[in-house]
Amino acid sequence: MPRRLNAVQLDFVESAPVRLVYSADVGASPSEVYQALADDVEGWPGWFTAVAWAKPTREGAGRDVGLRGGVRFRETIMASDPATRYAYRIDETNLPGVRAMLEEWRLAPAGSGTRVRWTMALDGPGPLRVGMRLAKPGVGYSFRDAVRRLERRLGSAQAG
Repeated sequence: MPRRLNAVQLDFVESAPVRLVYSADVGASPSEVYQALADDVEGWPGWFTAVAWAKPTREGAGRDVGLRGGVRFRETIMASDPATRYAYRIDETNLPGVRAMLEEWRLAPAGSGTRVRWTMALDGPGPLRVGMRLAKPGVGYSFRDAVRRLERRLGSAQAG
């Protein structure tokens, strides 16, 4: 991967120049959702269609992720709080223009399931910022589709 990004900390999720925030409910417990996010990294392509492959690295302290279309990320896990929060910083990528990026998944009980909130926080030059804001509806669609697929995956795992 050709480009190293700024090593932001967890507070970047609140202070980033661009923050895309989405939420949806899943009919599974927070611990089940957390397990799919943090423990089953290689299972992400089975429910998040934008992800082509994912694998844990550095004995679980990091991840390497490839998206459909060829974008790749090398990540560091920044927060791994069972059933409540999973966050990772992108350290290296081949995505042009990005200077810093962090993603956070927050989980909270909601009725008989879980409220999932995903925040994509990033920084880059003006054109990237504008482009990401324009992409917000499409990224939101991808998130909602992923959550629906995750819910089906967890439901079939419970039935099995």
